[in-house]
Amino acid sequence: MDTENLIDMANRIGDFFDSMPDREEALAGVADHIRRFWEPRMRRALLATLDDAPDAHATAMSDFVREALLKHRERLMPAAVAS
Repeated sequence: MDTENLIDMANRIGDFFDSMPDREEALAGVADHIRRFWEPRMRRALLATLDDAPDAHATAMSDFVREALLKHRERLMPAAVAS
């Protein structure tokens, strides 16, 4: 999975929602969009960037997107697949 591309897509989503006047609604909007329209493996990969190498991607991921991901992490994490 191309992490740079995922971050770029998340930032573009963040740019759209960041213009909303209600910050909490905007943060929730970012998370909701990613949850509804991204595949589970894409969401897992994006969230992993926050855990695996937060400093390596710090300049690429916007602060707004980072805040949305951290605040709504539980909603974004795909359910575990039963085996």
